[in-house]
Amino acid sequence: MIRSATPADVPVIHALIRELAEYEKAPHEARASEEQLREALFGERPAAFAHIAEDGTTGEPVGFALWFLNFSTWRGVHGVYLEDLYVRPSARGGGHGRALLTELARICVRHGYERLEWSVLNWNRPAIGFYESLGARPQDEWTVYRLTDDALAELGRAAG
Repeated sequence: MIRSATPADVPVIHALIRELAEYEKAPHEARASEEQLREALFGERPAAFAHIAEDGTTGEPVGFALWFLNFSTWRGVHGVYLEDLYVRPSARGGGHGRALLTELARICVRHGYERLEWSVLNWNRPAIGFYESLGARPQDEWTVYRLTDDALAELGRAAG
C-alpha cells in the first residue's frame, strides 16, 4: 500500500501537489514543475524524498508524502519534516494517511531520528483531528515565519 516513489512517479506527484494546492485554496502558489520535482527527488543530490500510497485493489496512486531531513541542535540528531501529506478525497478513510505517517515514523525509528514534524492549516479541522488521534500534539508556543518573493530578494540583496 505504501512504497518509495520512483522517477516514474513524478507526474503523479506533481498532479497530487496541484490537487493539494486546490484543497488548500492556494493553487496559484503551487509553481513547482515536474522537472524541479525530478531534480529535488532523484537528482545528483536529492533534497527531498517521497512515498506513494496506492489503492490496495487497483494499485492506483491515491496519495503521497513528501519529506526531507531537518536537524535538532538541542537533540543533536536529524528528524523528518513532512512538507506535504495528501490523500485524494475519494480514498480518505481508507487508512492511507495513517499508513504514510506510519512509514515515516518507521524511518525515524530505524535511523534514530527523534522528531517527525509538519504544519497544518488552522482551518483544516479534519486533518487536525486525525493527527491528534495518532498522538501528535500542536506546538502552540511556536509561530512559523517565512520569507519569500520580494521580501526574500530584498533581504538577500542587503549589504552585509
